[in-house]
Amino acid sequence: MKVVIVGGVAGGASAATRIRRLDEQAQIIIFERSAYVSYANCGLPYYIGDVITDKKALAVQTPESLNRRFRLDVRVRHEVTRIIPERKVVLVRNLESGEEFEESYDRLLLSPGARPTVPNFVGTELDGVFTLRTVEDTFKIKEWIVEHQPKTAVVAGGGFIGLEMAENLVELGVRVTLVQNTPQVLPPLDADMAAFCHAELRKQGVDLRLNATVKGFARDAQNATLEEPEGPEGFARDAQTGVSTLLKDAEALHSDMVLLAIGVTPDTTLAREAGLELGIKGSIVVNDHMQTSIPDIYAVGDAVQVKHFVTGADTLIALAGPANKQGRIAANNICGIDSRFTGSQGSSIIKLFDLTIASTGINETTAKSAGLNYDKVVLSPVSHASYYPGARAMTLKLIYEKGSLRILGAQIVGKQGVDKRIDVLATAIHAGMKATELAELDLAYAPPYSSAKDPVNMAGFMVENLESGLVKQWHYDMASELPRDGRVTLLDVRTAAEYERGHIDGFVNIPVDELRERIGEIDTDKPAYLICQSGLRSYLATRILKQKGIDCYNFSGGFGFYRTVVLDEQMHASCYPCGI
Repeated sequence: MKVVIVGGVAGGASAATRIRRLDEQAQIIIFERSAYVSYANCGLPYYIGDVITDKKALAVQTPESLNRRFRLDVRVRHEVTRIIPERKVVLVRNLESGEEFEESYDRLLLSPGARPTVPNFVGTELDGVFTLRTVEDTFKIKEWIVEHQPKTAVVAGGGFIGLEMAENLVELGVRVTLVQNTPQVLPPLDADMAAFCHAELRKQGVDLRLNATVKGFARDAQNATLEEPEGPEGFARDAQTGVSTLLKDAEALHSDMVLLAIGVTPDTTLAREAGLELGIKGSIVVNDHMQTSIPDIYAVGDAVQVKHFVTGADTLIALAGPANKQGRIAANNICGIDSRFTGSQGSSIIKLFDLTIASTGINETTAKSAGLNYDKVVLSPVSHASYYPGARAMTLKLIYEKGSLRILGAQIVGKQGVDKRIDVLATAIHAGMKATELAELDLAYAPPYSSAKDPVNMAGFMVENLESGLVKQWHYDMASELPRDGRVTLLDVRTAAEYERGHIDGFVNIPVDELRERIGEIDTDKPAYLICQSGLRSYLATRILKQKGIDCYNFSGGFGFYRTVVLDEQMHASCYPCGI
C-alpha cells in the first residue's frame, strides 16, 4: 500500500507514524510545503517572547528523525499543486528546484491546516505587518523585532494567537494595543467570563479596544516612537517602520508593528479543485472515518468540518488535540481498522499573564442559539485548601441542560488549578455524566493540591440544590432591574469591612454571623435577594431565611464575580473559601 500525505504538523505527522506502526510494509510519503514537517505550532508565540530560546526546540520531529525511526519519506519544501482523483495521482512542485512531477497513491490523506484570515485590506503587504502560522513566520517576526527594536505594536484579533502574542510582546517591553471587533475577547467564553481576561489585559498595560474594526493599514509618516528616536546602538531608527492601523469610525492607531490575528480559514484550494465536497467556510466534509466524498481520500485537522460532540452540529474547531486524534483515526481506517471520530467538544486552555483561562463544551451563548433549555451555576472556590499557603480564587461556570441534567459546557478562570478542573469536566461531558453526578466524584485531595470538597464537587452540589428546589438564584444582569422601592429585601451578608470596600447600591448589610439575631429586621412577606463575596455565605443565609418562610434568591458567583463583570476590575486575590 502506498500512502501520500499532504501536510505534516499535527494531523499528517500523527497519521504517518500510526500507519507505520500498523503496517511495516506500507510506502508512506509526506509532502510539506514549508521547511518544517512537525513543529510545535502552539509554541510559536513563546519563541517570539523569548520564553523558548532554542530554535531547534520548535521542531518536534525532522525529516531525518522520521525517516530514521519510522522510515517515512518526508519531502519538505514540496507543494502538492493538484489532485487528480480519477488517476489517483498528485502533481507536486519542488519549491527549491522548481521541478514538477507526478506521484501516485493508493490512499491520499490531506492535512493542509488553516491559513490566517487576511481580509482584502489595503496595506497588508507593508513591512511591519505580520501574520503568524508557520515556523518561517515566527523567525521572520523574531528577526524583525531584533533588528527594529519596536516599542509599540497593534495586535488585531482577540483569539488564542492574538492574546498569546499580546502577552509575549508585553514581556519584551512592547506597548501593545489589542483591537477586537466584538465586545469581548476569546469567543469560546461568555461575556461574563471574558471580563476577567479584559481586566488582566488592562492590568498588564494592554490598551484594549473592543468593538473596534480594522479596515486597513498605511505607512505611518510619523514613527510611533519619535520620542525615542535612537536604537540600542545609538543609531537613528528607521522612520519607515511605523504603521497606521486604520479603524472604522475611529482615529488610526500608530505603532511600530502590527500582528494580524483575526482568525483562520481552512486551506482547501486543493480539495475544492479536486471536486471534494466542502462545508462551512470551504472546509472539507468528512465522515466519522475521516473519509472525504471520494473514499480513497481522507482529510484531518483544521481544514475539516466536524460534528460538535455536545450539540451534534457541524462546526470548525482548529485545535491540536482533535487534529492528532483525527490523524490516528484516519490511519486506522486506511489500514483496515474500523475507527470513528465521535466529534470535538473544543476543550481549550490559554495562559494570559497571571491568569489561566479554560473552556470545554459549549458556552451559554451557543446554548441559547441552539434553543436548549439550560441553567448555569457560577462559583468562586479556591485552588486548594485555604489553610495551606498560596490558595487562590478561581471562577467556575458550569452550564447544564434542564431535565436531562446533561453537562453542556464549562469555563474556568483563575491562577492555579484551572487545568485539572477543566480536564475533569471535559471527561465528564465525554462520559455523558449528569451535572449532579459531579458531586459524587472521588477526586484526589491533599492540602497543597485541592480541598476535601473539590470545586468540581461543589459545582455538583450547587446543581443538586437548584434542581431539588433547595436554592433559587439570581444573576448579575438582574442587579439593575431589582426594585429599590422596598418591594424586595436586598441583603449583603459579608462583613461590615467588606461591605464598606464596595457593594451594590440599594443592598443593606447584615453579616451572616449576625443574621439569626437580627432576623426581626427582615420583612418575611417580601422576597429576599442575597449576595456575599463568593456565594457561600449568602447560600448559608438563604437556608436560614427560607426556613423562616422567606422566599430567597442567592447571587450566582458572588460579589467578586459581580465586580469583575460589571465594573471590570481584577479580583483574583488570595482568599478563604467563603470569599474573605
